[in-house]
Amino acid sequence: MPNQKRRKGVRNVAIIAHVDHGKTTLVDALLRQTGAYEFKDGETMIMDSNPLEKERGITITSKNASFMYKDVQFNIVDTPGHADFGSEVERILKMVDGVLLLVDAFEGPMPQTKFVLKKSLELHLKPILVVNKMDRANAQPHQVSDLTFDLFCELNATDEQLDFPIVYASGKDGTATLDLDEKGTDMKPLLDTILHRVLPPVADPDKPFQMLITMLAYDSYLGCIAIGRIVHGKIETGDAIALVTTDGVVREGKIPKVLKYRGLRTVEVDSAQAGDIVSIAGIDAVKVGDTLASVEAPEALPKIKIDEPTMSMVFSHNTSPLSGRDGGRFLTSRHIRERLEHEALTNVGIKLERLEGTEKIKVSGRGELHLSILIETMRREGYELEVSSPQVILIEMDGQTLEPVEEVLVEVEQRYQGAVIEALGARKADMQDMQTTVTGTIRLKFLIPTRCLLGFRSEFLKMTRGAGLMYQNFFQYQKYKGDLPHRSAGVQISMSKGQAVAFALFGLQERGEIFIRPGDDTYEGMIIGVNNKGNDLVVNALRKKKLSNMRASGSDEAIKLTPPREMTLEFALEFIGDDELVEITPKNIRLRKKGLTENQRKPRIRTAR
Repeated sequence: MPNQKRRKGVRNVAIIAHVDHGKTTLVDALLRQTGAYEFKDGETMIMDSNPLEKERGITITSKNASFMYKDVQFNIVDTPGHADFGSEVERILKMVDGVLLLVDAFEGPMPQTKFVLKKSLELHLKPILVVNKMDRANAQPHQVSDLTFDLFCELNATDEQLDFPIVYASGKDGTATLDLDEKGTDMKPLLDTILHRVLPPVADPDKPFQMLITMLAYDSYLGCIAIGRIVHGKIETGDAIALVTTDGVVREGKIPKVLKYRGLRTVEVDSAQAGDIVSIAGIDAVKVGDTLASVEAPEALPKIKIDEPTMSMVFSHNTSPLSGRDGGRFLTSRHIRERLEHEALTNVGIKLERLEGTEKIKVSGRGELHLSILIETMRREGYELEVSSPQVILIEMDGQTLEPVEEVLVEVEQRYQGAVIEALGARKADMQDMQTTVTGTIRLKFLIPTRCLLGFRSEFLKMTRGAGLMYQNFFQYQKYKGDLPHRSAGVQISMSKGQAVAFALFGLQERGEIFIRPGDDTYEGMIIGVNNKGNDLVVNALRKKKLSNMRASGSDEAIKLTPPREMTLEFALEFIGDDELVEITPKNIRLRKKGLTENQRKPRIRTAR
């Protein structure tokens, strides 16, 4: 609107992209260009501060940074690229006035590209296309730009949104250019494009104060920290403030501290005004989506719409005989419950439900990765817990049962395409597209029910000898496609408690893959391997070779054990059935039956996944 006031000295921008298309590396280049952060030798991806983010090479939680360029303050927000963390993206886009859409110069638009772009277009933001990783061999910027334009059209972008500028960049080299015939030397072309194409924030400092809380952080000294963008008005330390909850309840208080970003750090300031992204410390019982407003006019801003969870697991404290022996510090159901409640405050994609009559908690999230990151974080913090197999969330609409369906993109060598198509076809997948890339690989696109993908990733990697790539993204809810057969293999179940013996494992490995090593602790009901014949088998992993005073006529058979599978959380969650649990401790991940003794297991009937 022409009569809206804007702050010309501020630009608020989010960076959105598919996983591993170089968002965090590009932020590094911008911080280096503007001198906002002094990098040490070999230091990269400075925004990924979480150890899990560095290990997996993905952004899990959004991060803020701020720097000055040509006397204008740039507030940059790095967002997650995986759809399982979509609730982060949806909230962050409410704080900004423009987005940088990063697309890999070789891979082009991918499933998460479509997801994050759709969210930004729905909020009427005008993206700037950044064709990143121009340093890659076989880069095809013209084709990638055309494919991205087609994606804009598919998502019903307006004429203004279709008129997007294109910047060709290499975050790794710290260069950008607007013309492919001119080699980039620094990041100034991108910074200038942001300056001229992203609108200054609508900000009227004379209106009553309003700020929507989009993120929460915790500090052991400052307590709860509410993060968001000031929409109207101004605020100073010590001012009276009204907290308007999503339920309409109004509570009054005072502001003890106001913090703003300088580079990657937060610094205390005396005041802030409309258009600033700030952190306000010391406000109790605040939640994401609440509004901070002036006491004179305590009006709430529009709520943040968050996509509903599509998958759930049941969490409970560790009940195995080995509980407390792996260095866990938090062992009780109270510890588990308090930690999950704390997580739900900041992670709005998580929903909790107490199961009546038990101490178990049903945790619903946006996908398997979303929940596995939470479990891994708790494990590293010293929690011991056990979780059930992931279950998709079905909904009823117009008398029909609907289930979540994923859009899956796989890229494989030509020799593997037949096996992949056959395997996904058996899991009720519908092929949508098949293309040959410039490197000769085959790119296949499928629509497949979420529950049919459980356990497929490890099978896919084995099928393609580890060379295949697979990406998935929530598509929509569709009509339930019927029951699926459960896994074809059974499991080997330990019959007693003790330490595994090499002689016993040598005899058992002929039946299927083994999960444990000699000397590992076992207990009755623990799953120690796979039984290829299809049924569950109770075995003795403690059997030793009988000794006698008779000499052997020949040399004893040498015991040669196949190295066991390295148990990871992802494999464990994909592998277990409905009557099984994953036991998670700081040092070990084990599989077990829900009923540990054979008498407890007899009434249980294995059902399809």
